[in-house]
Amino acid sequence: MPKMKTSKTAAKRFKTTGSGRLRREQSMRQHLFEKKPSTRTRRLDADADVHPTDVKKIKRLLGDR
Repeated sequence: MPKMKTSKTAAKRFKTTGSGRLRREQSMRQHLFEKKPSTRTRRLDADADVHPTDVKKIKRLLGDR
């Protein structure tokens, strides 16, 4: 059976921590960045955990990474 290919779009969006958890960037931070309040910008700067219901799907997309 051939190897599972990594989804490159998923690889750019999600990172795996050392303990195996999946992390993602928060949305609403790219477009019209300068017009948003800096407090909101700083709050959205932190990475967030992927929701537990999506973990299985995303791990499949990432392959064996």
